[in-house]
Amino acid sequence: MSIDTKKTSPKKSKARRGQSDGIEDRLTAEQNAESGFAASQKLSGHLQAVLVDLIELALQGKQAHWNVVGPNFRDTHLQLDEIVVAARVFADTIAERMRSLHALPDGRSDIVSTTTTLPTIEQGELATPVVIGVMTKRLDAVADTCRRVHDDVDAEDPTSADILHTILERIEQLSWMVSAENREPRG
Repeated sequence: MSIDTKKTSPKKSKARRGQSDGIEDRLTAEQNAESGFAASQKLSGHLQAVLVDLIELALQGKQAHWNVVGPNFRDTHLQLDEIVVAARVFADTIAERMRSLHALPDGRSDIVSTTTTLPTIEQGELATPVVIGVMTKRLDAVADTCRRVHDDVDAEDPTSADILHTILERIEQLSWMVSAENREPRG
């Protein structure tokens, strides 16, 4: 076994340690500029509105998941996890779409809590029928936000509108499935 005893140059050693003298690592404004389609403030604001509602839906879904009690507990508990997973995946999709359009998503807790359209959820144990009603309203609020911004989003960026279609399809399906727990047959 041979050991390489070559000394590396100080320049390479700095680079390996993540250090730099900054001269050759600086990019010109042109080199650092983002390219491609850039979202307008209006488009960015619309996507941000959807993002905060999805983040809040995931948080409230978990809160309900931890605190639901009563008849049909297990099914409700598991269904809440489905809602949380969908909300998290969709939030990530929206945030990454925003970044691909050179917009800056903001998922900080203070921003989410002050800009979401979802009402707050109560602290403490919640009976399964209450959770069903609460989560149906939250799912419908997210769908309403998607529908409210859809036409403006579609006019500027049909690809982002396609993402909204996917979100709407699943969120409205979840709303139907959740709300059916508290319904009685018609007639």
